[in-house]
Amino acid sequence: MCYFYNDKRNDMENNQIIIYQTPDGETTIDVKLEKGTIWLTQKQIAELFGIQRPAITKHLSNIFKTNELEESSVCSKMEHTASDGKKYKTKYYNLDLILSLGYRVNSKNATKFRIWANKVLKEYLTIGYALNEKRLHEQRQQFNALKQAVRIMGNVVGNQELSSDETTGLLKVITDYTYALDVLDKYDHRNLTIEATHNQQLFVATYAEAMKAIQGLKDKFGGSSLFGNEKDESFQSSIATIYQSFGGHDLYPSIEEKAAHLLYFVVKNHSFSDGNKRIAAFLFVWFLEKNNILYRHDGTKRIADNALVALTLMIAESKPDEKDIIAQVVVNLINGYN
Repeated sequence: MCYFYNDKRNDMENNQIIIYQTPDGETTIDVKLEKGTIWLTQKQIAELFGIQRPAITKHLSNIFKTNELEESSVCSKMEHTASDGKKYKTKYYNLDLILSLGYRVNSKNATKFRIWANKVLKEYLTIGYALNEKRLHEQRQQFNALKQAVRIMGNVVGNQELSSDETTGLLKVITDYTYALDVLDKYDHRNLTIEATHNQQLFVATYAEAMKAIQGLKDKFGGSSLFGNEKDESFQSSIATIYQSFGGHDLYPSIEEKAAHLLYFVVKNHSFSDGNKRIAAFLFVWFLEKNNILYRHDGTKRIADNALVALTLMIAESKPDEKDIIAQVVVNLINGYN
């Protein structure tokens, strides 16, 4: 038997606590439901199968030693509230690991638990999918309505002579969001393109020049002794990669593409003992300024400081297979349309 604790069934994206009870009613366990699977601590697994915790530890060691399962893929540290009310970080193990242990210690109990777990997960995924689809549809409707409203206001600016400069300026600012919304729309449909970029290079970044710039950053703003300290030769590779060519053609022909990939590579390669994200953001701005495209003709920055922070953090949290689409997003935020 099972039921949802605190009645959170209407918000399937929140972490859930569900209660599992054995058919004889002797064992009752609070189970975490998160990321589409079930999670238990070692203590809970021991209770589930009616054995001592040291036996669980022994079986865990054997499972990981024989590479039956990879620890990093089945184990996660999550917050746990102890009996004293304090919160601690505790190791939790997912359903794959629980079932693997079950086959080693008590397959009968494991079978009962597997039937229950599969039922709960099926319900979780079905309800969650339906809610996500509904939310996505609502967001798209709001998005399209906003785009239409912005375009209407843009027509007002273009077709009518308004008496107030302030009003005209306000509408101009709002109209400028049309491009940002289009970028989001293209990102959503995975059809971003590289447009309005600059191919004439005024400056070619070298490893020596970049390291000199990093040292200048450290001297100006301070930093630990590890700041800018290279762990390996990957930074040299990052610099060289943005100038790679194939068949006589640059892989990243424009300044914007080179800058975007420089930002990406420095963040992802973790070349330095400390300050990787700060160094990446700094070199991105440094490279654009050296090529005379950091500022618009009116003297304003092509990319805002908070946008640069957001991009850097987004890259740090991204998956490797998202590299190309992220680079396209960066280019679209610093190209000639901005």
